[in-house]
Amino acid sequence: MPVRTSAPLPPEDPVPHLSRRSLLLSAAVAAGAGPLAAVARAADRTPKVLVIGLDGALLSRIKDADAPHLKALMAAGLTAPSSIYADPLAPTLSGPGWSTIITGVWPDKHNVKDNAFTGARFTRYPDFLTRAETAKPALSTYAVASWAPLTDTVFSAKVDTRVSTPSAEYDTGTTSRAVARLRDGDPDAVFVHLDNIDHAGHTYGAASPQYLDALHGADAQVGQIVAAVRARPAYAAEDWLIMVTADHGHTDAGGHGGSTLQERQTFLIATGSALAPGSVRHDVKMPDVAASALAHLGIPLDLAWGLDGRPVQQPVPDDFDALRASLATRVDETGIPAALAGFTHTPPPGWSVDNSAMGGGGVTEWRGWSFTTDEFWTQAQRDQNRESNIRARGVFAVADGDEWADKPYTGTFDSTLVSPAYPVTGGGTAVLTYTTYYRHESPQKGEVLVSYDGGTPVSVRTYTADVPSRTETVTLQVPAGATSARVRFRYTGGNNWYWVIDGVRIGTA
Repeated sequence: MPVRTSAPLPPEDPVPHLSRRSLLLSAAVAAGAGPLAAVARAADRTPKVLVIGLDGALLSRIKDADAPHLKALMAAGLTAPSSIYADPLAPTLSGPGWSTIITGVWPDKHNVKDNAFTGARFTRYPDFLTRAETAKPALSTYAVASWAPLTDTVFSAKVDTRVSTPSAEYDTGTTSRAVARLRDGDPDAVFVHLDNIDHAGHTYGAASPQYLDALHGADAQVGQIVAAVRARPAYAAEDWLIMVTADHGHTDAGGHGGSTLQERQTFLIATGSALAPGSVRHDVKMPDVAASALAHLGIPLDLAWGLDGRPVQQPVPDDFDALRASLATRVDETGIPAALAGFTHTPPPGWSVDNSAMGGGGVTEWRGWSFTTDEFWTQAQRDQNRESNIRARGVFAVADGDEWADKPYTGTFDSTLVSPAYPVTGGGTAVLTYTTYYRHESPQKGEVLVSYDGGTPVSVRTYTADVPSRTETVTLQVPAGATSARVRFRYTGGNNWYWVIDGVRIGTA
């Protein structure tokens, strides 16, 4: 296909017609006022959102491609490689993928399992533009897509303008419509879907030069769309959050829908006033796109909405994520790429692992509680539901008796993950929260115990049946006089299944 050649957009293009006030603000930031000043500056501007979806795009191939505009966006803001689910939660298809991105919830909530959208729960979990319209009806919302089901089905009629580009115009028509709306209108939130990368992936495979050509063409179209934003007469008075993402990946040979890591790959490239240039994060998940858009528009995220996403502008520190730099490559595992760093037995400061009752031998990587990543753990053995661990982020803790038992072992799997001591108030209540995913096979058991001021641990929750990926909340009755609480996660079993823990916190009720 013909490819447009164009120069990359710099991270910040000069903007004509700057007011004296804007020049003064720009000078203050250039003088080194720092991130807080940048956020304060953004608060004086009108928040606007642009989401560009590149169907079937792989971040690794964007890095290989001649893609100057996307790489300029990466240099100007955040790059976050990520991953999605696989069957039985949902196959790696466009229907579930875009529904997850657009609604801000995983397939176990929006219920899209295929490209027919049968049984979709969009009334309960609407798209982010519909939520924006509901919260702030004066906002101008616009969606245009080369794949018609998105604008015909996923985005509701409450969106001000939905355009399904005629197939004869394809991505060229989608791009020209987006550019025209950004240039001639005053939209507050825009979604644009481009499809040709996915077409090239299906026809030629992700390892092909044609796939790189399609990425190059889409990159030029992204450049046109972003240039339209920056050329707006009011741009200096606007605070744009621009996000580029994908619904799934592709195999080297072509196609998607399965459980390989390449098919499960997604990403977020984002630029905005609250995002550091050239930053890379591993805690971002695809429901975060919708949550980030709404937060940027000043719309409070209601807990009753049940969103799985959280705003990328508001990162949540997690003890386990601090271990990423110390993760090691495989020892006994064979299916995991040899160069992939993804596990450690060394806990973060304040945490410990009690393996005093742990059996011997077995697979080194999984002997007792381990700290690992989705990329590493799921490749230990595909299609055993590890891909459904959707709500853990970044580095998480796992006790995996099934993988441990893949080499000769003695005894049983009996390992306890022990938290730091959290401050509590005696005589009151506290709330223990954590993300979990538990797959069960008897005689396996997962037990959560809490101790106060170094006293005897008391069981507060027991797992003896499958529990899907979710956030648990346990209300604790703190004994009178107690000042600290410590949590223990004890997994016992043998050649059974696994237990995932992440995001552990104790706070006030």
